[in-house]
Amino acid sequence: MAKREVNPRECSLASALNVVGERWSLLALREVFYGVHRFDGIVRNTGAPRDVLAARLRTLVDGGVLRRVRYSERPPRDEYHLTEAGRELAPALLGLMRWGMRWVPGAPAGPTPFTHGCGGALDAAIVCTSCGETAAEADNAGDGGVARPESGAE
Repeated sequence: MAKREVNPRECSLASALNVVGERWSLLALREVFYGVHRFDGIVRNTGAPRDVLAARLRTLVDGGVLRRVRYSERPPRDEYHLTEAGRELAPALLGLMRWGMRWVPGAPAGPTPFTHGCGGALDAAIVCTSCGETAAEADNAGDGGVARPESGAE
């Protein structure tokens, strides 16, 4: 039987997932958004294995999502802080949190680290890049799954 050649579709989502797409990466980012910057605190609040978390944090730093800030010279210890690229992940994390609360049975609501100056919770929205109008759910249908020639769908 002939082996089928697989040519995955390259896109910015696939590239982004190479940096932030692991479970422990996303949970570490959640903690940094909550204001937890030290390794031990991130371990405690996520339950991540220390070696795995260290690798995920290294990937986030190398990917420009987090930056290390030295807080102790002896012994050498660093905190993790969001970069501009990291802060821009707020809508994605918020969207995943909201999705989990709505669609995952038994998912705890929990507090959101994304609040407005008035104290209210923020929500993610999809906004038109041309006119700035917030898109309604019906507007978000995309191509409806219809294969266009450039989509590569079969």
